[in-house]
Amino acid sequence: MKKRIAIGVSDFRKMLTGAYYYVDKSLFIKDILEDGSEIILLPRPRRFGKTLNMSMLRYFFEKSALDQSALFENLAISRHADCMAKQGQYPVIYLTFKDLKHNTWAVTYDSFVQLIYTEYNRHLYLLDSPVLSDMDKKYFRRVSMEEGSEADYAGSIKKLSEFLTKHHGKKTVILIDEYDVPIQQAYLKQYYDPLISFLRNFMTAALKDNNYLEKAVLTGVMRVARESLFSGLNNLSVWTLLDEPYCKQFGFLETEVEELLNYYGIESQINEVRNWYNGYIFGNAVIYNPWSILKYAQNWKGGLQPYWVNTSDNELVHRLISRGGPALKMVLEDLLQGTAVVKTINQNISMGDVEKNDQNVWSFLLFTGYLKPISREIVDGEMVCSLAIPNREVQTIYRVIVKSWFSDSVHSEFLKTMLKSLIRGQIEVFASHFREYVQSSFSYFDTGGKVPEKIYHAFVLGLLVGLRSDYEIKSNREGGYGRYDVMVIPRDTSQAGLILEFKSVEPEEAKDLEPIAELALQQIEAKGYQQELLELGIQKIIKLGIVFRGKEVFVKAKDWQSVPGVQPCLSGE
Repeated sequence: MKKRIAIGVSDFRKMLTGAYYYVDKSLFIKDILEDGSEIILLPRPRRFGKTLNMSMLRYFFEKSALDQSALFENLAISRHADCMAKQGQYPVIYLTFKDLKHNTWAVTYDSFVQLIYTEYNRHLYLLDSPVLSDMDKKYFRRVSMEEGSEADYAGSIKKLSEFLTKHHGKKTVILIDEYDVPIQQAYLKQYYDPLISFLRNFMTAALKDNNYLEKAVLTGVMRVARESLFSGLNNLSVWTLLDEPYCKQFGFLETEVEELLNYYGIESQINEVRNWYNGYIFGNAVIYNPWSILKYAQNWKGGLQPYWVNTSDNELVHRLISRGGPALKMVLEDLLQGTAVVKTINQNISMGDVEKNDQNVWSFLLFTGYLKPISREIVDGEMVCSLAIPNREVQTIYRVIVKSWFSDSVHSEFLKTMLKSLIRGQIEVFASHFREYVQSSFSYFDTGGKVPEKIYHAFVLGLLVGLRSDYEIKSNREGGYGRYDVMVIPRDTSQAGLILEFKSVEPEEAKDLEPIAELALQQIEAKGYQQELLELGIQKIIKLGIVFRGKEVFVKAKDWQSVPGVQPCLSGE
């Protein structure tokens, strides 16, 4: 009988004893033991095995009445006697913040209290310890009965490590999983400041100058050191997905995926699986999303689906991209077309800084798994990465976001009508609708002063996303003897292709826009942009010169070949 597929199983003991298929990541323990730092922070995207790995560390390190050594007998770590000698030798404090996702600070604080209360009650035997003083036990009772002050709970983990160390005669291992979940939620729900104030005191007390600490391991999605949660720590190592240490311990490697698919008899699907779920790069390793691989193995007859993006909390990603400036939207269009973009990455990004500029958005998208680093280098002391969308699964969420960019400004049916008139060559109808669309939509842009042509370019690209099912949209590509702005290529070569050239005029200029539109059309012809369409066998070609001045727009069109319904030079203002 085949082993079960573990969907949502994050308890290591349950995984090993419950006849589940397990991808052996036990050498993670060896890496932790050999890391000279007392405190190790390991940011990785969600659902890449962080919680299961942290649970494994707990069962390995924790000294308990139940011998857990049998869990590791057949794993890779068992071949390292020096590591196994430390199994079950330490008191452990284990906390996970993954469920601290509430709408108010009051409820979140209560949840922190309950989390600490639960961990204290896991160590109730300390109340009978002969080495703890009466004052120690009084503090313990106060916290374990949820009767402590905020100061008590802020210092509670350091105090618990002290009690455990005194009782066991061994320093304490502290494990904190998904430490930044409440930070992101507080940012979204606008109680960021009180959350950060409490969490800073909580973390500093537990980790800074704690003489009772053997080692601490923390996981999360992002390193957020600017919040000063780890202020002054000189014993902290942070290994992000850009670093080689620990790069193979989260997510599945190619060989691990091949073994899994082979075990379940679906190895013939590897190429399609690779296209959909491969592509993440951690350090020097190519990584698969484990959640998606396991879901696919469980339901492979249901086909390739975006499992990870449909289960992750994408609220902040939607918000950041939707609120981002037009330049961000234009870069995203390049990414959707498979073009890599080069960005400076801030590895110490603060949630409070994410929306302050578009540059921070790229750092956030990288560390949350929505982009991958193709290459990286240090330039003038800063990390510069070439970024791309990891795979088809992640690409689906970008397409959804792009399609929603303008949904609030004009009804979607109006947009469909406008695009339909464009591809049918009904340029006068298109120009009329397009003018109205620009008037209602350009609240997204600052059109009070000089607006770069690329801003209008990005705006039009956002509109054309609606044609992607039947057309390929190309932007800023070489064509003929120059570089065209936008080309719309029909997948059905009997349909018309379009070439769009943009011009912008400053608001204070009182120029007639029609001659400028004519210049745009002349540029298309002079540069031979239509040659790419002709080589594809597309004989119906419509050229458009589009001129913008603030919220004014002028459209002029010319047909390259005879297209029914297209007038030679229709325009509108």
